[in-house]
Amino acid sequence: MTEIDMTQIFGDFSNDLPNGHEGLTIVFSPTSVPLKQRWRNNGLSADFMADYFATFFPGSEEANPETATQEQVKSAVSFIANELLENAMKFNDESSPEPISIRLQMDTHRLIFLASNSVNPQKLKSFQAFIEELITSDPSDLYLRHLEKDEDHPECNSGLGLLTMINDYQAKLGWKFERVDQSPDAIASSTTQRAIGVTTMVQLIV
Repeated sequence: MTEIDMTQIFGDFSNDLPNGHEGLTIVFSPTSVPLKQRWRNNGLSADFMADYFATFFPGSEEANPETATQEQVKSAVSFIANELLENAMKFNDESSPEPISIRLQMDTHRLIFLASNSVNPQKLKSFQAFIEELITSDPSDLYLRHLEKDEDHPECNSGLGLLTMINDYQAKLGWKFERVDQSPDAIASSTTQRAIGVTTMVQLIV
């Protein structure tokens, strides 16, 4: 089975996001510059998001030790946004015209990251199996196992980044898979597989 018939949810993914809250979205079009050539810009995009949202947090230590400081927020946002962008571009279906996007929005005591890209239908099963392992295993043990894996397996590197979000930032991760709307001609073609989109959600308590 290489396609999905309906929306599928994995992990801590919520469709009930607050409206009207502060948010920032960056979109990358695959039709202009090849996405892999933009990897060097991932850090710039992540740092921009970090600088923007850090302005909503105090710039110095406060009496409450549980309050996130500006530097802590900047570091967390920069790391998570960069990892999400790298994964989205690395595993994006290059045959799909759908753009890659990343959104960061702020809720009360929470930052919500949403990274969206297309998935090659042929790789859907292995990708979802990787997610199942990620959300059902002990994150510390799984991190050590990934460190010992061969570097020739690209999914290992992405796994380390996601596990770092869980282990170091206590982030909650979730995924939503759904079919992407296409032109009527593409949908009617018997040789064309329906494009599949994935949205990765990361929730960070601040």
